[in-house]
Amino acid sequence: MLINYETDKGVQEVRQRLEEEAKKRGFGVLSTHEVTNILQNKGTPIDYTSVIVEICQPSSAQKVLSKNPYIATALPCRVAVFDQGGKTVVSTIAPTEMLSMFNEPELEDTARKVEDMIKEIIEESIK
Repeated sequence: MLINYETDKGVQEVRQRLEEEAKKRGFGVLSTHEVTNILQNKGTPIDYTSVIVEICQPSSAQKVLSKNPYIATALPCRVAVFDQGGKTVVSTIAPTEMLSMFNEPELEDTARKVEDMIKEIIEESIK
């Protein structure tokens, strides 16, 4: 399941606010990928602005990775910010959905808390 939000704010403004809001809530911003620029530089352009921001909540990551190192394949949480139809879309895969692939039901509460925090981060970033 995707978590999707839309706003009239621009991609770069939302990206900046997303990074700030993530840090306020104890998430690390591990990397930001300027997808449009990367593809343009590789000679394979797209016709809209797209950015991916990778965020991680360290204590939650430690908890899930201590239980199952394969969960590292789903980390960090990636939040896409892109233009679509005159709006800016902010989208991510629900952590609870990703966790379901690993058959670790005892980590559901952790995934739910991270998911709720990511929703708060996105909601604040699009105001």
